[in-house]
Amino acid sequence: MMITRRTFTAALSLTGLAAVAGLSPFRLIDQAFAQSTKAATAADVAKPMSLPDMALGPKDAAVTVTEYASMTCSHCAAFNEQVFPKLKAAYIDTGKIRYVFREFPLDIKAAAGSMLSRCIAKDDAQKYFAVTDLLFKTQAEWVLKDTTEQLKRIGKQAGLSAAEVETCLKDQALLDKIAADQKYANEVLKVNSTPSFFINGEMLRGETSLEEFAKRIDPLLEKKS
Repeated sequence: MMITRRTFTAALSLTGLAAVAGLSPFRLIDQAFAQSTKAATAADVAKPMSLPDMALGPKDAAVTVTEYASMTCSHCAAFNEQVFPKLKAAYIDTGKIRYVFREFPLDIKAAAGSMLSRCIAKDDAQKYFAVTDLLFKTQAEWVLKDTTEQLKRIGKQAGLSAAEVETCLKDQALLDKIAADQKYANEVLKVNSTPSFFINGEMLRGETSLEEFAKRIDPLLEKKS
């Protein structure tokens, strides 16, 4: 597990999930922890992670957009609802870009949500994005209420039994890989907030409009045409 400056108290606990699943305490990245001064490159962003990338769009696309998000982040949920569908229609579905989604959980609940997405989807990127979309859309329910039961309910919708959800959330190896990838994103790529985006290695922080994406993406596409 990664070592950062903030640990979580009972206020961020999983309403019984930690006791059920036996998870190690997850840690939170804060801005003070991002100490690297080296600018990230496209190669740094593209470097293989501990977990396989979940991506939509052609592998050989001229432009790759990589999003780092936390499943409990309200700004990430707003982006997912308001901007991502437009971006997908304009650029992903048309084969113009490759879109990569990577987990950057800001608390233990976000980590649990990401673990559930991974367990349900396995290697199916389409299913992963569908589950992630559902988690964002129901964020208020599973984050603010009984997280354990709500995640079991979502898992059931995807065909997992309650026992299978519990097994998923006990997967320390999976949690460690998510933490390792988060640590790399923070230390090397200087990600310290969500959502954060990279467009061919160039970082954009915070909720970003379709117009802002177009301003960055279109010139890159024109260069390749």
